[in-house]
Amino acid sequence: MRTTPVLLSVLILAGLPATAQTGSDSAANIKAHMAVLASEELKGREAGSPGYEAAADYVARQMKGLGLQPMGAGGSYFQTVPLVAARAKSEGKLSLKHPSSKETPLVFGKDYITGGDEVFPKLRMNAPLVFVGYGLVAPEKGRDDYKGLDVKGKIVVALSGAPKFLQTEERAYYRGGRAKLQAAKDRGAIGYLSVGTLTGEKLYPFANRVRQYKSWGMSWRQQDGTAFSQVRLPILAGISVAGAEKLFGAKTKDILAQAETDQGAVRGFDLNMSLSAAMESETRTLESRNIIGLLPGSDPKLKNEYIVLSAHLDHLGITPPVKGDKSGDTINNGALDNAAGVSTTLEVARLLKAKPPRRSMIFLVNTAEEKGLIGSEYFARNPPVPVTQIAGNVNLDMPILTYDFTDVVAFGADRSTIGPAVSRAAARMKVKLSPDPMPDEGVFTRSDHYRFVEQGIPAVFLMTGFANGGEKAFLHFMKTNYHKPSDDLKQPINYDAGAKFAKLNAEIARELGDAATAPQWNKGDFFAARFKQK
Repeated sequence: MRTTPVLLSVLILAGLPATAQTGSDSAANIKAHMAVLASEELKGREAGSPGYEAAADYVARQMKGLGLQPMGAGGSYFQTVPLVAARAKSEGKLSLKHPSSKETPLVFGKDYITGGDEVFPKLRMNAPLVFVGYGLVAPEKGRDDYKGLDVKGKIVVALSGAPKFLQTEERAYYRGGRAKLQAAKDRGAIGYLSVGTLTGEKLYPFANRVRQYKSWGMSWRQQDGTAFSQVRLPILAGISVAGAEKLFGAKTKDILAQAETDQGAVRGFDLNMSLSAAMESETRTLESRNIIGLLPGSDPKLKNEYIVLSAHLDHLGITPPVKGDKSGDTINNGALDNAAGVSTTLEVARLLKAKPPRRSMIFLVNTAEEKGLIGSEYFARNPPVPVTQIAGNVNLDMPILTYDFTDVVAFGADRSTIGPAVSRAAARMKVKLSPDPMPDEGVFTRSDHYRFVEQGIPAVFLMTGFANGGEKAFLHFMKTNYHKPSDDLKQPINYDAGAKFAKLNAEIARELGDAATAPQWNKGDFFAARFKQK
């Protein structure tokens, strides 16, 4: 059936799929859901926008049609997430001052990029700079990049990312903002500058970050009206690889080269200069919604244990067009990121409904992932059931459904008993479980499952793998379509691969739901030790 814009609007308002949901054709169901969720009419589904709210209504009606029980407020499917949003009011002003020379201004869009800050909306700072290498503090590895450096009352300058010698998921932890900011704050720093690396520039080009600098950032809003922040330390700017020379001078080439080595043992030093920074953010309060449905477990005892199956609904909304794109497209449809994940999750619910697993399944379609995993964090800190009864999480985000995958990657699989469950389910479908093929990306801390890990809950993030053309498909998507308007329905989406992915996830859910023992962290696990369940 051809879906016209007028018909599509009717489908959104009515909450009906474009094909019969009760049928057995998973590929058709996923295609129908994606046709709605990745449509132009939803304007990129930015958290809190009318397009997002229309998409949330659609998902809730699908849950109702599937017979899932509402787990939101007042008997609804919705959990309201209060938000504080911020974006840069202007490009800001940054300049360097050497003791014996005039000020050197940094050039926005060439040397640095800034963004909104909902915690520090108006910043004025003038303080000395200290370079701390990667800013890595890992006692278990005998590594402290702050050793011998005094950063009290100063602005820390740290390379983005983390050294390559770290195990992929532990590397993701140490490259994440919270760990690095906490290390700086604990030592008395008053501000933070992040400097790009050669690897980082290859993965996330500075020019694309500049294009999006006016996008809204978000945090969830606490009862006192303030924005939640685990580490209250202002991030002043991101410095480009090109801009690094203004900080490091003749040492720049050696620093960037050393950062690429396995150990990345870049020694820090006092930069003997100060930074003057002036920037301002515009802020607003708003609300968005998580959508939560329950499939009760079939076992009278085990039904009080819950497996959460999650996928984020939001995307980037409207941004300036990509430079050189003659179409001038500004709508970031988010077809694979993450209309595909949400559509797959809905289909998993349909597949499980006929014979529910012994444990209960919570289907969480959450908001504001693109803003920093905000909706999932709010859910994990405010769950509709006691957090101690949430046994595990399987998260679906950005499955690349443009080829027939023959392997999958489950980030976090080696850390808990969820890994063997994924392996068993995959083996039944003749699908291989592969290790992380891209440790530079730091994927383990970059999607919603990580907010469950922070609450001490075993979790994995599942994506299609690199075999059978997967690497080429993934790299093409990241270079051409990731966080761009071209992530739309014009891509060669293989809906049969989507059906296969849904079936695999249903098998995984059944493994976890029917097992005699709930998911458990492996003994001595790195993340289990850091995030013991409260």
